[in-house]
Amino acid sequence: MYEFAIGPVHPTMLEPHRLRLFIEDETIKDAELVIGTNFRGIELIMEGLPPEKINIIAEKVCGICSHIHVWTCVKLVEEVCNIYVPERAEYIRAIVEEYERIHSHMLFLGHILEVIGFETLAYRTFMIREPIMQSLEMITGNRVQNSCPLIGGIRPRCNIKERDIPKLLERIEKFKDDLKKLKERILNDPMIMVRVKEVGYLDKETAMKYHALGPTARASGLKSDMRKLGYVPVYNNFDFDEILYDEGDVYARIFTRIDECFESVKIIEQALNHLNELDKEFYNPNYELKKFKPKHTFNEAQRGQVMYSYGLDEHFRVRQVKIRTPTATNLACMEKILPGHHVSEAELIIVSCDPCFTCTDRMIKIIKE
Repeated sequence: MYEFAIGPVHPTMLEPHRLRLFIEDETIKDAELVIGTNFRGIELIMEGLPPEKINIIAEKVCGICSHIHVWTCVKLVEEVCNIYVPERAEYIRAIVEEYERIHSHMLFLGHILEVIGFETLAYRTFMIREPIMQSLEMITGNRVQNSCPLIGGIRPRCNIKERDIPKLLERIEKFKDDLKKLKERILNDPMIMVRVKEVGYLDKETAMKYHALGPTARASGLKSDMRKLGYVPVYNNFDFDEILYDEGDVYARIFTRIDECFESVKIIEQALNHLNELDKEFYNPNYELKKFKPKHTFNEAQRGQVMYSYGLDEHFRVRQVKIRTPTATNLACMEKILPGHHVSEAELIIVSCDPCFTCTDRMIKIIKE
C-alpha cells in the first residue's frame, strides 16, 4: 500500500484542499481529507462589532452563498429581539435566496461535468445559468455579493419594481425550459451515466451517522430541508416539494440538485406573482436591540443547514460568534465512502457533495510539548 496525495492545488479543485489516498492496486483502501488553507478568522473579526456591521462581514463568508449568510445573520437578532419584518421584505429575501440556490446548483453542475470530462456540456450549463445571474443583478444591483437583507427588512435598491416582474418571469421560464433539455441530454448520455451511477454510494444510515446535510443528505433519502421543517416561516406561503432520492450515489447527488432548481423556479414564480398584492413596506427602521446570551438560528443554504449563533452584550456588541456551514459534515461523509473506489473516482466523489472549503475552514491550534 502506498500514499497518493492530491492538492492543495489541482485542476479539479475550485478551492484548495489536500486529499491523502492510501492505494493498493489503484483501489482506495483509506483516505484522509485535510483542510485549513483558507482560514480567515471571520468569527473573531465579528467579535465586539455592532450587529448591523457584522452583516457586511457575514456576506464574505462565502461568495456563492453570500445572501443566505446575511439573511441568517439578521434573522437571529430579529427573532431574539422580536423585530418586525415586513412580509414584502421576507418574500424578496426568499426570491433572492432561490435565485442564489439555482446559480449555486448550476455552478456545481458545470464543475462536475468538467471533472467528468465533458467541457462542452459544462460551458452549456454556464450559458443556461447566465440569465439567473442577470436577474440577481436586476433585483439587487450585483451578481454575487447582493447585500440585500438588513435588520428589519431589505435595502431600498432590492425592492423589486413592478415593471421588472414580467422580465423576471420571462427569464425564469426560459431557464426552466433550457434546464429540462440539459437534464434530458445528461440522462441520455451513457458515458456520463457510467461515470456517476453506483459510484460514491452513501447509504442513509451513514448519512445520518455523519450528519449529512442538504442535497447530499436528500440524495440518500434523508429529509433535511430547513424550509420544510419550519425553520424559515416565509416558505410556508409556497407550494414546493422536498426532493429525495434513494440511490445515494453521485448520480443522485447530481439530480437532487437539478430537480431542486425546478422547485426553486416554482417558489420564485409564486413569490413574484404574489408580490404586487403585498403591502409596499419593505423596511422597519424602528427596531430596538436588547442584551441577550448567545442564541442560534438555522436556515437552508444551497449545500444544506447553516447555523448562526451569537449574543449581544450590554453595549449591544456581538459576542461569542459561531457559524456552522454544511460542508464540514458532508465532507466527512465523502471521506468515509472513498475506500473501495478506484483512485480516478476520488475527486469526482469529493466534488459530488459540492464542497465549499473557504466557508468551512477553521483555525487549528497546535500545542507543542
